Amino acid sequence: MPAQIQIVIYAAIAAVVLFMLYNVLGKKVGRQPEEDARAKPPVPAANATVPELGNGARPNVLDAVTLASIAGLKARDPNFDPTRFLDGARQAHETIVRAYAEGDRETLKPLLSPVVMESFEAGIAAREARGERETVEFLHPARADLELATVNENRAITKVRFLAELRNRIKSADEAAEEQVEERRVAELWTFERTLGASDPNWVLARTESASA
Repeated sequence: MPAQIQIVIYAAIAAVVLFMLYNVLGKKVGRQPEEDARAKPPVPAANATVPELGNGARPNVLDAVTLASIAGLKARDPNFDPTRFLDGARQAHETIVRAYAEGDRETLKPLLSPVVMESFEAGIAAREARGERETVEFLHPARADLELATVNENRAITKVRFLAELRNRIKSADEAAEEQVEERRVAELWTFERTLGASDPNWVLARTESASA
């Protein structure tokens, strides 16, 4: 057989062998990385996040300790929902702050415990004695973080850390005096309480204290 014909035959055989190898080695065998990525569920965060509340406020993050305390409260009060509670607490916070600035006792009374109402009443009376009028504006929706949710005997107790940016306007009795305008950032820890099993399911503000931002 001539040498040239042999070369052509060997080349053809080599081409066939290479084609067969490609068919085997060129295929994806087993699960591929992109398939694993699609199949793998998202890893949950270390903290549980309460969904967006729909009023422009930031979502709230509950740590493991708070989640555990919520479980204790829910054992006594299955209807307790941290999302709904924080939404209501934020609304109560804004209502109380505005009402105190304006001296609106009728709005404050059902929202405060007797002790807190007495303290607020003293502040309002002192401002009225000076002849001052005050209004307050929230520059942004306040942030509310649930710090504690527990039960003491028949009392449900929660603590909420509020962070708010406010603009206060104070007008003195002297009409010729210039209106005082102050913008400030306030961090406070508010304690809410309610009696389990009572006919009135509403929470009342039982204590206020300064907090770190």
